[in-house]
This record gives sequence, C-alpha cells and structure tokens, in this order.
Amino acid sequence: MNYTLWDNIFNIVETPRRGVSTNRIRFNYNSMYMENSFICENCHKEVINTLENNRNHCPYCLYSKHVDIKSGDRMSLCRGMMEPIGLTFKKIKPDKFNPNKKGELMIIHQCLLCKYISINKLAVDDRSDLVLSIFENSQKNQIELPRWIIPAGKEDVMEIKNQLFGKKISAA
Repeated sequence: MNYTLWDNIFNIVETPRRGVSTNRIRFNYNSMYMENSFICENCHKEVINTLENNRNHCPYCLYSKHVDIKSGDRMSLCRGMMEPIGLTFKKIKPDKFNPNKKGELMIIHQCLLCKYISINKLAVDDRSDLVLSIFENSQKNQIELPRWIIPAGKEDVMEIKNQLFGKKISAA
C-alpha cells in the first residue's frame, strides 16, 4: 500500500474481511491538531487550529506567511511575512432582488519581502477590533492593488461593521 502525506492525519488500518483485504481509515484528531498549530512569527503567540477551520493567518495580529503562489499550493519560495493592509469583499453573483449586497469580508495581505498581494478569508476568531483598525488605516494609506482586488471604501463602513459585529436591531 502506498502511503501519502495524510498518514499523520489518518491512521490506515488494513483488516482482512473474509479473505478480501479492505482498508479502514480512522481519523487521528491529535495529529491534525498538532499539524496545523503554529507560532506566529510576528506576535510570537501560539495559534491553535481546529478541525473546522483551515487557518492561514494569526487571529491575534492578522499577519500571514507567504507560502502560496496559487491558493493552497504551498509553492512560494519567498516565505516572507505578509502584512494585513486592507479589506475587500468576496466577489458574488449579482442579486436582482438586492443589488447592493456585498460578499464575505476578506483581508488583503502584502508580502513584506517581495510585495506580492493576496486575499484571505476572515476566520470566526479573528479580532474584530483589529480588522476594523486595518480598514481605517487602509483609508489613510492608499496602496496600489492589482485590478482584480477592489478595496473596501468609506461607503462600506456600515457593511463592514455589520459583518464584524452583527446587525443592530432598531427599536420601533
């Protein structure tokens, strides 16, 4: 049997059943937990990843590491730290019933070594106050972005706050 990189995550157990060799796969939770945990190179805090979450940035300082050329390929040789420089919204299909609807909020990162720019999804446990301060700083410091990234602007403040803190219910 050929084993892959997933051997640390899955325990592959070969069990013969009535003369036929079949494989049972058991999930190794401890290995997955340890595999995706890391120490942030910017703030030096331990970042613990859970099974429900595929994390690519620190929830405390929102810095990332330049490891991908294309999302998930881990082929970049740069390995520089990626600073959060702004926010954008995930592109969604137009909605004829709600034309002003915005997509999911995303962080814009820029590599401090090679200046490569990428976008990443926010995680549930990211610090909302820090995300908001990144947005406010991005309004002061205009950075040239690739054409495919449309940064969040001043007109998006309410949508950003709604996505970060939830919608306020007005008393009627």
